Amino acid sequence: MYVIAGCALAGSMFLTVADVILRTFKRPIMGTYELVGLLGAITIAFAIPQTTRVRGHVLMDFVTSRLPRVAGKVLYALTRLLAIAIFWIMASNLWSLGKDFKKVGEVTLTLQLPLYPIAWSLAACCLVECLVLLWDMVERKGAQE
Repeated sequence: MYVIAGCALAGSMFLTVADVILRTFKRPIMGTYELVGLLGAITIAFAIPQTTRVRGHVLMDFVTSRLPRVAGKVLYALTRLLAIAIFWIMASNLWSLGKDFKKVGEVTLTLQLPLYPIAWSLAACCLVECLVLLWDMVERKGAQE
């Protein structure tokens, strides 16, 4: 998933640079704005599970580090459970949105690209994030015992 995120980011960058260069010759790339937006969504969604796995998110622990060990464990478990619930809700809503997009034939304005595969991909990323968060809880519990 991280490779897909990296490719989407690189593609977005190259597309933007090519569009800027071609605009100087009065030949812009049609649909650049749409593609960069879609690639941005793919970049973020596909990078979140790996970033969680390697603990790459910003951690503000100046308050929680002062809590008693048991309170820290409880707070850690609660935040992970809350995150799992949020990503589960996001996944189910994105899946439903994708079904609606497919049913009505929703496409991008300029390039007429279907939007349902993007919504379903984002939903899959949210489900993977749920699994990563769950695994993180199990792994951390095992490492502390």
